[in-house]
Amino acid sequence: MSDKKLQVIPLGGLGEFGMHMMALRYGDDIVVIDAGMMFPEAELLGVDIVTPDLTFLKEHRQHVRALLLTHGHEDHIGAVAFFLAEFSVPVYGTAFTLSLVERRLEEYAVEEDPVLRAVKPKDIVEIGPFKVEFVHVTHSIVSCVALAITTPVGVVIHTGDFKVDPTPTDNELFDLHTLADYGKRGVLLLLSDSTNADRPGYSDSERAVRPRLEDVFNRSESRLFVSCFSSSIHRLQTIIDVSQEFGRKVALVGRSMIAVTEIAHNHGFLDIPDNILMRPQDVMGAKPSKVTVLISGTQGEPMSALSRVAVDNHKNISITPGDMVVLSSRIIPGNEKTIFRMIDHLSKRGADVLYGSMNPPLHVSGHGSSEELRLVLNLVRPRYFVPIHGEYRQLAKHARLADHLHNVGLEETFVLETGDVLELDSRGARKAGRVTVGRICIDSGAVGEVVGDMVIRDRRLISEDGIVLPIIAINKHTGKLEGKPEIVSRGFGLESDAEFMRALRDAVEKTLEGSSAEEMSDAGVVKEKIRADLKRYIHRHAERRPMIMPVIMEI
Repeated sequence: MSDKKLQVIPLGGLGEFGMHMMALRYGDDIVVIDAGMMFPEAELLGVDIVTPDLTFLKEHRQHVRALLLTHGHEDHIGAVAFFLAEFSVPVYGTAFTLSLVERRLEEYAVEEDPVLRAVKPKDIVEIGPFKVEFVHVTHSIVSCVALAITTPVGVVIHTGDFKVDPTPTDNELFDLHTLADYGKRGVLLLLSDSTNADRPGYSDSERAVRPRLEDVFNRSESRLFVSCFSSSIHRLQTIIDVSQEFGRKVALVGRSMIAVTEIAHNHGFLDIPDNILMRPQDVMGAKPSKVTVLISGTQGEPMSALSRVAVDNHKNISITPGDMVVLSSRIIPGNEKTIFRMIDHLSKRGADVLYGSMNPPLHVSGHGSSEELRLVLNLVRPRYFVPIHGEYRQLAKHARLADHLHNVGLEETFVLETGDVLELDSRGARKAGRVTVGRICIDSGAVGEVVGDMVIRDRRLISEDGIVLPIIAINKHTGKLEGKPEIVSRGFGLESDAEFMRALRDAVEKTLEGSSAEEMSDAGVVKEKIRADLKRYIHRHAERRPMIMPVIMEI
């Protein structure tokens, strides 16, 4: 490519929720913004997490210079370990974000010690031809930044995730002045969060949650379980403050809850009063009206602390009639079944469970609604605009919010999807083809344990029609059958039909009888013949397609 062109290449996060990753390329230099993961859909059986395909970056390995992180949510940092397993480059982020990254890296075996460089809002770093200023923004996690990247072609603003909270609980306001200053000087391209583009008005301030929590604490006469995302430090602070106000001690329950609160406290983002914490093992022995349990597991994750409590499988804590459980979080699309199943279990144990929409709210979004998105567009007034972070309907909605700017300098809005390449130079901006993108399915959360499409297909097949294992013993000297074939099946559904299972054995025996001595001496050929014949027989007589895996035992 010409040295005069800037390429903007989304590698994840456009047209989908999560898995955010963006590459900016100028000449022989590439910087990467965020490296996130997403949780798998139901059809990705046995997959723990999904990360972006790094093929494009691997093809240009020698040009990758740095990874820039906007904030510490998993959909932005969850794939950092997998990125660092491939690229030995410095990682820039705020101290709190990098502490969350370090916690994740402890779970993985990354060969080289990563170079983590902490930055603060207003810091400027130079990486090749890129000059990056970090700009403070408000979101549902602390210490978030937008990126103002000055390139030889012009300034690119990447907002990260944000909402414009006028009254944040920590009084750290969104730095709209810096964005407006860049807008006055001229911005080539704005890349802006679209998650709530289809919501009218403004997102509520984080402070809007406190009146509802105070009402809940006032009504509760027994133990109070409050579950929220462990990364929502502002929410945790509010819950701790209200607990102190009502004379309740606080127990932190759940691995992520304990780890993140410790990190936030160490960085000064969480104020924990003296003598307010209690051990989880002391909860059941304390006076119920004096206990708040801050517990992880808002999305009903099977092994989370709240899910285990719901089925009375936690070593320290049980639900008793009269306890109140508050889910101070949104229901992430796709998680409805697991969450409502957990709520059912809690309700069976006599708990009063509060969740969903209320006024005042139990939860507020960390993403800006349409008026906040319009405010950022008006301040930045970019020459070109690309909505990012969201499914296509949100990107398209965000693009329409920018229509009014065409009268004041906006030349074009590009609705890109993951893999599209946007090219910018002195002649303007245009789509310039696509790069290789995709999803990498990770099993058991270990670097390198990638689950391929074939494995996913096989798991889906087994889940639908089961598995059939014909077991055949063959004399390796004579090539003859030793005894009758056996059929073992799991999830097939016809195991109890003795006549059908006997017919399957007969079908295998018939295949073997029709095979030559030469074929019988080749285990691979025998397996394939059995598989093909059984597949046809089962489909013809039972209309099913189980996975068939013949097992040849040479005796």
